[in-house]
Amino acid sequence: QLQLVESGGGTVQPGESLRLSCKAFGFALHYYAVGWFRQAPGQEREGVACISSAGSTINYADSVKGRFSVSRDMTTNTVYLQMGSLKPEDTATYYCAADVFAVQAMCYLDSKEYKYWGQGTQVTASS
Repeated sequence: QLQLVESGGGTVQPGESLRLSCKAFGFALHYYAVGWFRQAPGQEREGVACISSAGSTINYADSVKGRFSVSRDMTTNTVYLQMGSLKPEDTATYYCAADVFAVQAMCYLDSKEYKYWGQGTQVTASS
């Protein structure tokens, strides 16, 4: 059974950092592109970052460029989202998603492209 589990969320002060983890169970995550998404109450799900299966392509939403970075660790079957300089508007539930794409160098910030999803982890940046 393919399963993604996010962790690392929490409540921080604006300007602080958090690292989210997306660990895969039941499959080798390095064969899959992975996307990070977030959804705040009353808002649509937004693509934040993604990394291709080969790691050769990484995309970020304009709202997080220069503050967030995504990476993968094959040894732990995990993809990370390092979030820095957090702002109140980054407050949301964060989800990771994975899928295999025909072009291994591709990843997408569109949630409709992904089949497998985690349960989400809450991130709150508030003073």
